[in-house]
Amino acid sequence: MTTYTIARPKKLRGELIAPGDKSVSHRASIFNAIARGAGQVTNYAPGEDCEATINVLRLLGVKIERYTSKGTGGDTVLVHGQGNSGLSEPPDMLDAGESGTTMRLMSGVLAGHSFLAVLTGAEQLRNRPMGRIVEPLTAMGAVIHGRKGVIDGKPDTLAPLVFAGGALVGISYRMPVASAQLKSSILLAGLRAKGETAIHEPAPSRDHTERMLSAMGADITSKGLSVTVRPGGLRAIDVQVPGDTSSAAFWMVAAAIHPDAELCIRNVGINPTRAGAIEVLKAMGADISVDDERDAAGEPAADITVRSSRLRGTTIAGKIIPALIDEVPVLAVAAAMAEGETRIRDARELIVKESNRLAATVDWLTSAGVSAEAHADGMSIDGKGVLKGGEFSSRGDHRLAMSLAVAGLVSDTTVRVTNGEAAGKSYPGFWDDLRRVGGLAE
Repeated sequence: MTTYTIARPKKLRGELIAPGDKSVSHRASIFNAIARGAGQVTNYAPGEDCEATINVLRLLGVKIERYTSKGTGGDTVLVHGQGNSGLSEPPDMLDAGESGTTMRLMSGVLAGHSFLAVLTGAEQLRNRPMGRIVEPLTAMGAVIHGRKGVIDGKPDTLAPLVFAGGALVGISYRMPVASAQLKSSILLAGLRAKGETAIHEPAPSRDHTERMLSAMGADITSKGLSVTVRPGGLRAIDVQVPGDTSSAAFWMVAAAIHPDAELCIRNVGINPTRAGAIEVLKAMGADISVDDERDAAGEPAADITVRSSRLRGTTIAGKIIPALIDEVPVLAVAAAMAEGETRIRDARELIVKESNRLAATVDWLTSAGVSAEAHADGMSIDGKGVLKGGEFSSRGDHRLAMSLAVAGLVSDTTVRVTNGEAAGKSYPGFWDDLRRVGGLAE
């Protein structure tokens, strides 16, 4: 277990390149694996989650070559597609590690295959809800078995999940929550189902899957909150992965709340279904500029510069929540340094992340002298522009570890983050980048 100490620097300056977007990287490797041909994925996201996806695909017979970058960009991954029916029975259990994206998207890929496959993961993932995935896939005809469990007081299905075949047919499915992982799982199964598969969302969720499947030749259409896919094959494509919006958000908040800061984050994904944090920070009064907008494989990207700002409290709720769900812990830091109350609602999904992020965030904020209260689906924070230092645990949660580090940049005394290595789950170079821009980390 590693402890990092952060002291408030006099200034924050520099340019950064956020690691490759995890959501796009997962999809680029999975979709190319079930396509025809070979696809090269550059700036592939580092960290354990996307590595888990590669390991799972290899056990299913997919040849994947990975080349480590010697520069600032991410690795390059070459995926040799097997076609939508070309996967082979795995010789061992498929381990998704702590990656919910791997488990849920691969569930859609495995549904209906004629072979037996067992999809499992680390302890925390085996205790996250999988019923919302199993229900629609089973309705399509997939034979799936899982453990019986209870999530938030209600019966649910838990991993390991056993896939034992079944002939798939298309369905019209109304999603209970706006979830890109659930939507993607059903769409992937729909590529191999008989007939049309239609999905109806209660609110917009990330649309990386629709964009990439369309670029790969899938028969897919989107209209409003509905997405329809028809069975068919994919063609492999090369993908330049933009920088991860969620990782960039830590630097955006750091620059906005520090009294003498200017940080530029290069090549950040600005997909509207992911860029909610930018919108919220602007609403709070952050000095943010978005420059050199461009497009790669259907994904928009740009350079983002953030300068010291005087923030004010706001309400974060409703349709914007799916576009910033992973950024809530660091936005809570911004709220603590803002003037006035910030209310975050409709974020109940955070209860079943790597930690209970709602409770964990409020706990450390309270310990840092902030008036904060947890609610069933969010939190309220009374911003006074003051954070006390101290020792705080990341609880093994990568988002929490990096949020605590950002808090340390403006705290009145040093912040010690225990189990800080958890940041490596999505951003292995985070602590090095923190040193490089002037944050004093040990």
